[in-house]
Amino acid sequence: MTTAMVTAPTETQAGAPRRSLAGRLVDRLGGGAVQVVMVLLGIFWLVPTLGLLVVSMRTSQVNSAEGWWTVFTKPAELTISNYANLLGSGFTASFWNTVLITVPTTVLVIGIAAMAAYAFAWMDFPGRDTAFLVVVGLLIVPIQIALIPVASLYGAADMFGSIAGVVLFHVAFGLPFAIFLLRNFFVGIPSSLLEAARMDGASEWKIFASVVFPLGKPAIASLGIFQFLWVWNDMLIALVFADTGNQPMTKYLQSQMRQFGSNVDILSSGAFLSLIIPLVLFFAFQRYFVQGMMAGSVK
Repeated sequence: MTTAMVTAPTETQAGAPRRSLAGRLVDRLGGGAVQVVMVLLGIFWLVPTLGLLVVSMRTSQVNSAEGWWTVFTKPAELTISNYANLLGSGFTASFWNTVLITVPTTVLVIGIAAMAAYAFAWMDFPGRDTAFLVVVGLLIVPIQIALIPVASLYGAADMFGSIAGVVLFHVAFGLPFAIFLLRNFFVGIPSSLLEAARMDGASEWKIFASVVFPLGKPAIASLGIFQFLWVWNDMLIALVFADTGNQPMTKYLQSQMRQFGSNVDILSSGAFLSLIIPLVLFFAFQRYFVQGMMAGSVK
């Protein structure tokens, strides 16, 4: 009597799916190769920014005659005179106008939207759902539709061309998206935390300031970065509602494009300076930004 040999089923025989060729290659290459590829892609992505920096540090005559990549063989052509000339012109005033427009707009949008989002998420009042649907509906209203009516309103209120008028326009059109984003984040906060605070006698304002707002920092930081960048880089609203004395950087740089071939040094240096503040802001709040982007992915 012979004994049958019993063999253990292989992974394929057991019905487990086989790894794809790409998956096996990734496993063999390991994380190091993937990181090298990502670094190379990042360097390739930064090439236009490097070219902008080089162009901003060369004279217009050199930029017209040669490509920016020749700087590697002619580093002596680099100079900071373009930045010195730019800072001595109207660019400095336009920079501060941009700050005066962007910072109040971002603060007002975050403050108003956070309070409204808390009300829509955790407070019961008549017409709450209808009001929130109206806010969501405002997301599809294009800015161009409101330019002429708001311009007429500003003219009647003697606000046309002022920084306050630009700020109010940005706040009005930034609130719908901000309220929608923060409300959806605040809804995910455990209700037990709010109930515990109410049992301790905390008011709605105390609950918002001590519980909801701290827990909502990732979403609020993400919203703040997006709102800051939208207003900082805006040119349409500035062209319509800001006069020459209150023009931000985008409008000032646009006014220098009448003869692009002769002032590329001004445009490039101004564009590179306009990148500094957004980059500092992003890296300062990068941790909160990543948390806000990942907040709704896992519940």
